[in-house]
Amino acid sequence: MLTDSPFSTLTLPFEVPMNHNQQKTGNESVINSCNHRETESSESFPLLPDTEIVKKLSHNASERDRRKRLNDLFFSLRSLIPRTDRSKKLSIPATVSCALKYIPELQKQVQKLMQRKEEILETIYKRRESILPHKQRKSTGIRNIFPVVTVNQVEGKDYVIQISTLKAKNIPLSVILQDFEKEGFHVLNASAFNSCGKMVCYNLHLQAKETGILECEMLSQQLMSLYQNQGELQSQSFNVDILRGGLQIQL
Repeated sequence: MLTDSPFSTLTLPFEVPMNHNQQKTGNESVINSCNHRETESSESFPLLPDTEIVKKLSHNASERDRRKRLNDLFFSLRSLIPRTDRSKKLSIPATVSCALKYIPELQKQVQKLMQRKEEILETIYKRRESILPHKQRKSTGIRNIFPVVTVNQVEGKDYVIQISTLKAKNIPLSVILQDFEKEGFHVLNASAFNSCGKMVCYNLHLQAKETGILECEMLSQQLMSLYQNQGELQSQSFNVDILRGGLQIQL
């Protein structure tokens, strides 16, 4: 029956028999090849100790934080620079360059505002002079127009005092501050500047240590009376007493 089959002439391939020694030799060659590859891989990528890895990761994290802080600072600086086109993001060198150009412009604006402030103060003094009766201006003269004292209660126990007077009738700022501190006031801020070369202006920001009723109008009148009644105020000081109905100044 097999002889009659059309596939009788085909023969199946047979595997070449291998003995035990040949199979063992082949396995050893494969293992050696794998070991050789692992050796090459370890040489190209050397393993780092744990301390070195920790240092490297810490350095990378610190560098990321540093760059983030710098980017935040430059973003804040970029937001302060006036620009016409906000859609385009400036580079860091361009941001620094624009900031350096903008600083002189801000300084000029500050100078203009200071000049404007002096002009406004001078206008206020002139208006106050024109309000006084003509006979009183003639008898007292311009020297008695000053000082101009303004007291405002900001909030709570905070008070802002503004004093404008002539240099010839000026009380040293240190004397004023010392007496206020002795009588229970914190000096939060104090500044002084000359206006028109003849006047001195004081700006005081005080805070009362104890809660009490402080009448701003009374304080303003007493400060003006203090200036007007003293001829040589450089050697004088004044004490501030807190009363129940307000604040009284004693010479």
